[in-house]
Amino acid sequence: MQANSYQDGTLATAVYTGAGTGNDEELVYLGLGLTSEAGEVAGKIKKLIRDGTWDAGGLAYEIGDCLWYCARLADAIGYSLEDIMEINYNKLMKRKTNNTIQGSGDER
Repeated sequence: MQANSYQDGTLATAVYTGAGTGNDEELVYLGLGLTSEAGEVAGKIKKLIRDGTWDAGGLAYEIGDCLWYCARLADAIGYSLEDIMEINYNKLMKRKTNNTIQGSGDER
């Protein structure tokens, strides 16, 4: 599946107030949802520390939920998911070239 096709399809399962509008309410909902799902990813990984085991399939499901929120957020701000991927890739490659992958700050 292509990233933009996935993003386009997420609107069909977006059942919250303001879905597809890009308004503040949608941004807040999506930001909170992404945070919640990222917490579920962290919880799955935490079990590795606690129990010494983890569920790769369960983790994949939670990563997928994070991806859904990322796709909807990108759409809400007028970007395609592939645009976001390219922007991030270029940022990371610039940091690698500049030997600033490690460190702090957005502008490095």
